Amino acid sequence: MQRALRNLRMWTLAKKPKAEAQDTAQATEPDAEQVASGVRAVDRAIAILQCFTPDQPAMSVIEIQKRVGLSRPTLYRLLQTLAQRDLIQAEGDPQRFRLSHGVMKLSHVWLKGLEVVTVARPVVEGLREATGETAALFRMQEDRGICILECESRHVLSISRGVGDSSSLTRGSTGKAMLAFMDPARQAALLATIPKSADRARLEEALAFARRNGYATSHSEIFAGTVAVSAPCFDHRGSVVGSVGLYGPSARIDEQKLLEFSRLVRAAGRQISVLLGYQDGAPIA
Repeated sequence: MQRALRNLRMWTLAKKPKAEAQDTAQATEPDAEQVASGVRAVDRAIAILQCFTPDQPAMSVIEIQKRVGLSRPTLYRLLQTLAQRDLIQAEGDPQRFRLSHGVMKLSHVWLKGLEVVTVARPVVEGLREATGETAALFRMQEDRGICILECESRHVLSISRGVGDSSSLTRGSTGKAMLAFMDPARQAALLATIPKSADRARLEEALAFARRNGYATSHSEIFAGTVAVSAPCFDHRGSVVGSVGLYGPSARIDEQKLLEFSRLVRAAGRQISVLLGYQDGAPIA
């Protein structure tokens, strides 16, 4: 009997540390309420970062509080945490906050992994499906526009330039859509290469139209009997980097369709620009 009691005591002592470890693990494991609290904190921190805009890059605590709707103590705690991670910085007296260099590091990583064709493909394919005509994406490279994605029309009679095709920015709707929103100094240098004053005057008129309306058109400029309409695409800095366009035979695209297509390519250009980091409504560089 005594031997049995002794063995029972030894077994209990041997098991106790494990039981205590289990109790400790259960005590440290976060419950549902703690998890929910952590998620709310992350959501609030993201809301703070997203409340800064190009129009208002620096704000006081009161201005931030109005946008995110947090109590002053909670807001200060989150600002302090974001500052420790180099995502927010404070400056001046009275104190104002702005995004810090840590945000640029995240942006740089995102930009490095950005594949323009992959991002824009659904938009370009959507244009082709909505219109039945060939839709394409062009990238600006120095003084030329290069086709980097083309979704060809399924009509028997269709127009195709092909991926890799390039032409001067002074020709075609895709080129003019980029040239119209280019840096003025570079634009002037390109215009200076056009020898005939009459041709230059027509091009300048077309560029002015593109800037007013947000799209450019062309008739038989690249291929005879072709009508095309294109809109610019901008990057995260507001700089024009390419254009998205529709083109097809003039026998199928009348003026009414051209107007309808212009609305579609403008919407597509805005959509691709936003996917490239451009903030819709921000000033264009």
